[in-house]
Amino acid sequence: MIGVSTENSPPLGYEQARDELIEVVRRLEAGGITLEESLALWERGEELARVCQLWLDGARARLDAAMRQEEAATADLVEDEDED
Repeated sequence: MIGVSTENSPPLGYEQARDELIEVVRRLEAGGITLEESLALWERGEELARVCQLWLDGARARLDAAMRQEEAATADLVEDEDED
């Protein structure tokens, strides 16, 4: 499904990506690392944020679809009752 993966690792789930992103931010905020390390962490953080957003967008799409189905089913019931 959605998630960053390498050839040897499975895609990240939302919670995994979020937790790793939290750790990346913590390390960046703590400082004490080289510029190169900071840039690598920032790049990883951007990648993880993108993964999280993809998961959230997918969840929103699923919820919207379920709500549309529920509304359509309710409308059908109301029409059936009106016809009786």
